[in-house]
Amino acid sequence: MKYRKIRAIISGGGTGGHIFPALSIAGKLKELNPETEILFVGAEGRMEMEKVPAAGYKIVGLPITGLRRSLSLANLALPFKVVKSVSMAKKLIKEFKPDIAIGVGGYASAPLLWAAGRMGVPTLIQEQNGFAGLTNKILGKKAGCICVAYEGMERFFPADKIVLSGNPIRKEIVPADEKMREEACRFYGLKPDTRHLLIVGGSLGSGTLNNAMKKWISEGCPGGEGIEVIWQCGKYYKPSVDEFMKDRNLEAIQYSDFIKRMDLAYAAADVIISRSGASSISEMCAAHKAAIFVPSPNVTEDHQTHNAMALVRKDAGMIVKDSEADEKLMATACSLLNDKEKIAQIERNVATLAKTDAAMTIAEEVYKIVGNEDIQ
Repeated sequence: MKYRKIRAIISGGGTGGHIFPALSIAGKLKELNPETEILFVGAEGRMEMEKVPAAGYKIVGLPITGLRRSLSLANLALPFKVVKSVSMAKKLIKEFKPDIAIGVGGYASAPLLWAAGRMGVPTLIQEQNGFAGLTNKILGKKAGCICVAYEGMERFFPADKIVLSGNPIRKEIVPADEKMREEACRFYGLKPDTRHLLIVGGSLGSGTLNNAMKKWISEGCPGGEGIEVIWQCGKYYKPSVDEFMKDRNLEAIQYSDFIKRMDLAYAAADVIISRSGASSISEMCAAHKAAIFVPSPNVTEDHQTHNAMALVRKDAGMIVKDSEADEKLMATACSLLNDKEKIAQIERNVATLAKTDAAMTIAEEVYKIVGNEDIQ
């Protein structure tokens, strides 16, 4: 089937969990027709303003910010930023003349999709989490289609608009064969005959995961005999981890602020410790990996717990509460690493939940909305 050239605005961002799906959707639309034109709209100062241009796309930043939960003078400026962002969004739409506006979550998507809906531009929402945020619930009432990653989302959106697509992920994330695992071990300097633990705190890092690691190391890494660790501590926490690791000669533990070859990190890992952002969970399903999730308590509607429990209920993952991570997390990880049968069982179960064609499913929904009339 041939697909016509279209013009699409993709809005959202704030974290890698929003940006990587957005880039996956854009990549698929460009793959279907290389002449398709795509404009990204993000929030000023957020990581999408760096990551999107690096991927070869144009992006415009809006001054929109999120509402701070604590009392803050910054909240007083929010209404003015919303008004300005909506005004800028309307101007962008008039100039770019999109066939469709796609929202992937994050507060940058709100003014763009709100403006698009009122200017007669069709909209599509991609909801990554198992518990929809307030913005998407409001925008979903007028959206032409809502692509979701979890079952049971009818409690948030009109049932006739929902498509169970899964979350788009980086195309290089695949189940590792023996050759890929060997490559991963060489890349990271790991011993192929040992067990490997990957700790991922998300694109910004996680203080909880880092503190659990520090405590475990301070106690002499109990239960860690024969285990090698790849530890992503995050850019924000890197200086404090540097100071902690100073003069500690721990060849079995390597750490960095960011993992560039996540495909190889997944391939090397026998067990993964991670927050339970939607994209992280989707990637672990695609990679068929056994994971222990530590949901962040600092997210709206506790959606990371909902994400993790969707797997835990199907014995496709494990969970440790954020408040219990210091005491339980590393002991749980070491125990799992020593239980090959349990790892294999989780891997089998999580593999059944993988949706590796999510970007294509979403792209097809885009064309159902905008039409493909000029292609015979």
